[in-house]
Amino acid sequence: MQMMTIYHNPRCSKSRQTLGLLEENGRDFVVKEYLKNPPTVDELKKVIRLLGIKPIDLLRKGEPEFKENFKGKDLSDDEWVKAMVEYPKMIERPIVIDGDHAVIGRPPENVLKLL
Repeated sequence: MQMMTIYHNPRCSKSRQTLGLLEENGRDFVVKEYLKNPPTVDELKKVIRLLGIKPIDLLRKGEPEFKENFKGKDLSDDEWVKAMVEYPKMIERPIVIDGDHAVIGRPPENVLKLL
């Protein structure tokens, strides 16, 4: 069985709940605290591809960094990815990856699709 990865923010209740679901189901996983170690542009592009969404759909539009720097702007997909790498708080969380599949843990039960 392959090791799962969770892009995790310990301060986020949904992220903690998702982590708990992985633990309860006995899966091995790697925790990536993406605020401490932001993903690279290539890593984030891969995550977005696995999620099957557009970069703009991974944005947390309520974050102050988004409102102050990007609200109302029409950026390309690559520009949105670069913005999220520069301001990782704007990345929706948590993200769980299992091989070629990924889900956003909102609600945390979404992760059950991977188990």
